[in-house]
Parts: sequence; structure tokens; C-alpha cells
Amino acid sequence: MGKEASGVWGQLSDGESEGKLLWEPPKLIFRGAVRGIYQGHALRNIRVEGDDLVLSDGTRFTLDAGQAEKWLHAIQNPPSRLDKLGVKPGMTVVVDGVEDEAFIAELETRVELGEAEEGIDILFLGVEDLADFDRLEDWEGALGPKGAIWIVAQKGKGAPLKDVEILEAVRGLGFVDTKVCAFSQSHTALRFVKRKAPKVAAKPVVDEDEAFDDED
Repeated sequence: MGKEASGVWGQLSDGESEGKLLWEPPKLIFRGAVRGIYQGHALRNIRVEGDDLVLSDGTRFTLDAGQAEKWLHAIQNPPSRLDKLGVKPGMTVVVDGVEDEAFIAELETRVELGEAEEGIDILFLGVEDLADFDRLEDWEGALGPKGAIWIVAQKGKGAPLKDVEILEAVRGLGFVDTKVCAFSQSHTALRFVKRKAPKVAAKPVVDEDEAFDDED
């Protein structure tokens, strides 16, 4: 959902240099001999002047021809929570144990929620202790071929489960973690997909007649 460009000429309050520009919502980051991180109010009046992306304080970044408008559009239209979570219209989505009314309402604007026994594209599983991962075993067989699971858990020092405990529990069930996403002010979400089985090399086929010919 972000953007990245190298060879960008940045003119910052601390000086000028060539560097890398990154859009990692909600932050615009410049890394060069001089550096800067911009978000919130700093991006409110962002505009384009020629090939330059210009911030309200006069900071500007010179991009390749035709790129500034694309960056402006991306910054002014940041991805929603559902975009970050990969929820698309028509998907089969199931929610189990996520007690967040605002999130449920948001989901229902994009997909039709219900109970599914197979072909699940995304499962949101809320967990509070290790026993909750028993439910994951029940859902495992209902995932579609490219199905993903988002484990939604409380974050922060007071969280009942640590990230390392979640990773260990889900990996132990044959899943691989692929992404982490800020779910809400109090919760985070970790994405997992089923670990692919290793490919087994096919045994060479031996023509029996040729085998006997070799013996002769």
C-alpha cells in the first residue's frame, strides 16, 4: 500500500541531498544525507509543482517526471483499515471472537458476513489466551486454497499474550506469519497463511525394456 522512490532530490529545512522517499501510511519519510519524517498536519497542504512534491513548510522532493501527481494522490487517499487487511468485495470472510462493533460495521460495508464451512478467504480470530488457539484447529480445514488468518490480539505491556507466544502457537499448527497490521488503538493483527508442503522431486521413470537391454 506504500510507495518508494530512489534518487529523489530533497530540499529540507536542514539542507539538501539525494535520497530515498518512502510513503508508509501515515508517514512520509526521506532518507539521505539529511532526513525527515512527516505526517498529520505536515501533510495537510501538500501539493505538486512541476516534478516536485511540496509540503506546507516549503520542504520539497523532486521525483521522476510524472511521478509527483501519483505520490500526491497516494498521500491524499491513504488506504483504509480494510485495504491494509486485504479485504475485497466478494470475499468469504468469517469473524470469530473479535468483539469490535466498529470493525464489524466496517466489514459489512464491503463483504457479506456469515458462517462458512469451506472456501474461507479471510478469517479474523480474536485471542486472549493460548486456549483460544484450539479454535484455529477447527477452522483450518475451512480455509480456501489461498486463505489467510488474521490473529487479533491486545497490544501493549498489559496484553495477556505476547507476540512471541502468538507466533509460536500458530507456527506450531503449520502456519507462516506474513504481515503485521495495526488493528485498533488497543489491538494488533498478525497475518498467517498455511505453510506450503515442500516439493518432492519426481523419481525418474525407467523403461523396463531398456533396463533389460542394459543387462544384456
